[in-house]
Amino acid sequence: MKQDIKVSVDAVIFCKENPDGYSVLLIKRKFEPFKNHWALPGGLVNNEEPLEEAARRELKEEAGIEVNNLEQFHAFGKPGRDLRNRVVSIAYTALVSKKDHSLKADTDASEASWFNLNQLPELAFDHLEIIHRAMERLNFR
Repeated sequence: MKQDIKVSVDAVIFCKENPDGYSVLLIKRKFEPFKNHWALPGGLVNNEEPLEEAARRELKEEAGIEVNNLEQFHAFGKPGRDLRNRVVSIAYTALVSKKDHSLKADTDASEASWFNLNQLPELAFDHLEIIHRAMERLNFR
C-alpha cells in the first residue's frame, strides 16, 4: 500500500506577560483552508530540509522572528487534522521575551500577534490541542 503522508512543523512560541500570565504567538492565515483564522506558525517541510530548520524558516517567513531555543515536544498525526492531505506535524515550543521579537507577518500570514492564553480566538486545525500539549510540557497548568 502506497503512503501519501506529508510532514509539517508547528511552532508554539510563548512569552511571559506580567501580570497577565503567558501569551502565545499566532498568525492569521491568508489562504484556505481556514483562511482568515488564527493559527500557529508552521507549514510543510521541504524535501531536503531538517525538521528544526523548517520550524525556524516558518517562524521567520510567517511572523518575522528568529527563535534559537526551539524544543521538539510532540508529533500530531490524527487522520483528518488537515482537510487537504494526511499530515503529520512535528511540534516545537520555546519561551521568549516579547521585547526581543518584533513581529512582521509575511508569506502565508496576513497578521502576526501575541494572544493571552486566557483569551485565545478560535483556532485553525487542531492548534488548540497543540497549544494545550505545549502548556503541559512547560508546566503552565
